[in-house]
Amino acid sequence: MHANYHSHTWRCHHATGTEREYVEAAIEVGFDILGFSDHSPYVFPGGYCSGHRMYMRQTADYFRTVLSLREEYRGKIEIHAGLEIEYYPKFFKETLAFLADYPCEYLILGQHSMFNEIESGAFWPGSPTSDVRRLEAYVNTVSEAMEREKFLYLAHPDLLNFTGDGKDYDFWYRRLCRTAKACDLPVEINILGIATRRSYPDMRFWRIAAEEGNRVVIGVDAHSPAQMRDRNAYEKAEAIAAEAGITPERILGIN
Repeated sequence: MHANYHSHTWRCHHATGTEREYVEAAIEVGFDILGFSDHSPYVFPGGYCSGHRMYMRQTADYFRTVLSLREEYRGKIEIHAGLEIEYYPKFFKETLAFLADYPCEYLILGQHSMFNEIESGAFWPGSPTSDVRRLEAYVNTVSEAMEREKFLYLAHPDLLNFTGDGKDYDFWYRRLCRTAKACDLPVEINILGIATRRSYPDMRFWRIAAEEGNRVVIGVDAHSPAQMRDRNAYEKAEAIAAEAGITPERILGIN
C-alpha cells in the first residue's frame, strides 16, 4: 500500500493521538499519500451533538490543522483533508450546505447508523441480526447514497452483520455491489475490522465483489497512530482480496 485515505482524529471522541503522530506513522511505514477523514459533523435539529463525531464548532480547526500539516510535510508525504459521513436523507442536504464553507476534498461514505441516530427505529448495522428487513434497509440506504455521486468510496460495505439466510445475504449484497459498480464507486476492505476482529471484512461479501467486478480500496480506518503501523493487518487485507479472487489490478492504491 502507498495510500490511505481513511484516518480519524481525536475530535470524534473515540480516536487517540495527534494529527502529527498519524503523519509520522504514515511516513514510517512508507505511505506516499495520507488522507484524514474524521467523522463529519452533522446538522441535526434542536442543537443535538453526537458523541461519536466531531462537533460543528470543531470543523474549522480540523481543516486548519490538516492543511497546516500538508504544508509542513510537503515533499515528504502528500496529505489530503476529507471526512467520513453517513447518509441521513432528512439532514444530508443541510449538512452538505454546512460543509460547503470548508476546504473538504472528499467524502467517504460510512453508514454506521441506519435511518438517523436521533429518531426511533434507528439501529447500528454492526450488531448481529437475522432480520432481512434490516439488511434490505441497509442496502437500500447505501445504494441511494451512492447514486447521489458525492463520495470517493464506500467504507466497510460489509458492516451489516447479517446472520440469517445465506440466500438473502447474497441477493441484497449482490445488489449493493452492482450499484457500486454502476456508480464506479470502489468498496473498502477495512483494516480496522481486521485488527479489532470485528464481523467484517466478511469473506462472503468479498467473494460477491470479486464476481461482480468491483474496484477495491484497502483502508486503514486508523483511530490511533499505532494502527497505521500494523503491517500484519495490511497483509491480511491483501490476503482476503486474493482469497476472494479480486485481482491486483482492481485494488487501488497498492501499486
